Amino acid sequence: MEINAVLANFQPNYLLSPSSRSAVSSTRTSLQLFSSQQTRFSAPLFHTRQLLASASYRNVNEANSRFKSAVVLSDSYSEASELADIEWDNLGFGFIPTDYMYVMKCTQGGSFSKGELQRFGNIELSPSAGVLNYGQGLFEGLKAYRKDDSVLLFRPEENALRMRQGAERMCMPSPTVEQFVEAVKETVLANKRWVPPPGKGSLYIRPLLMGSGAVLGLAPAPEYTFLIYVSPVGNYFKEGVAPINLIVEHELHRATPGGTGGVKTIGNYAAVLKAQSAAKAKGYSDVLYLDCVHKKYLEEVSSCNIFVVKGNIISTPAIKGTILPGITRKSIIDVARSQGFQLGDAVVVEERPVEVDELLDADEVFCTGTAVVVSPVGSITYKGKRVSYGLDGFGAVSQQLYSVLTRLQMGLIDDKMNWTVELS
Repeated sequence: MEINAVLANFQPNYLLSPSSRSAVSSTRTSLQLFSSQQTRFSAPLFHTRQLLASASYRNVNEANSRFKSAVVLSDSYSEASELADIEWDNLGFGFIPTDYMYVMKCTQGGSFSKGELQRFGNIELSPSAGVLNYGQGLFEGLKAYRKDDSVLLFRPEENALRMRQGAERMCMPSPTVEQFVEAVKETVLANKRWVPPPGKGSLYIRPLLMGSGAVLGLAPAPEYTFLIYVSPVGNYFKEGVAPINLIVEHELHRATPGGTGGVKTIGNYAAVLKAQSAAKAKGYSDVLYLDCVHKKYLEEVSSCNIFVVKGNIISTPAIKGTILPGITRKSIIDVARSQGFQLGDAVVVEERPVEVDELLDADEVFCTGTAVVVSPVGSITYKGKRVSYGLDGFGAVSQQLYSVLTRLQMGLIDDKMNWTVELS
């Protein structure tokens, strides 16, 4: 898909707002209407490879209404750089406002129609919106990587399928797989200058699905919004790819049988904040949760899946409704099983109940997730006892899995799995 094809989706008099780099604008407590963040533009002003490299704006129609306190793109803009002007060598996993977001709406019982790109900005919601009152919301996470003059997506259809599964559980309509993937492509291409240079990070893509319609009594919202925004990111943990230190939480729980732990609903993440905050205050990187029934089986870390290595066996908790079916988790399992991954003997991957005591004599432990990719675990503390693994970095198994997966994601090796989608 070319940039011109993306820009063709704008309406002729579509409103766009000036660049939203300011942290002040991104943290306003007031929620502004989408269209108040927009300005008019003329498509020929955009270069196919240097989208809004830098631009100057002028205010128009300020006196007529709040919808016209917009700006137009001037005829003079620089094509000096096709990358945003930020410190690419110092990217962390924090939010950086970019240029565009994608928005699509539908009513309860209806179907999503064609969405549109809008200038990134605050949104307006009724105080009675379903997502605010009853937590009717889902999100996804995936990444884009720069390769020469193109951009690679990694398995976006898997995110689309997982959102559809979650939407069914949360009584929400959902975009089709094709709509989801197309929206991701358009959003990434419109924000191409924010995709980090090779080896500097990735463009994190955050699709949201929420009950945006007003509802007072407990019921599904009457209207839904599908929205995608993006942000360039580096490593998720401050340790980078150095080993992280986890603490096992045996009193507070992330999910319960029959609940929503197996879908990516927003409430799952609010539920882990208390234990996570306490753990980080004590110097740990994150929290590893146990099942809430027996309190002895591993489930997952706050935002990633867990793997345990013993000899030539890689074990990970089976998906049973309380554990999120991670796409990186699935990819790691597939890589280990089908990429000829060897460590002397053929590696066996098991998806089964994993007891917490198995951590005590494990050779390696590592986490997987879109944000963390593959992260080695240096130590785990359980009921005051600390067990250490390879404190110097990756173990042999996790190192090879990390290498294969990241090289696939970045287009550095032949993609025999047909997982990557190239945007030119």
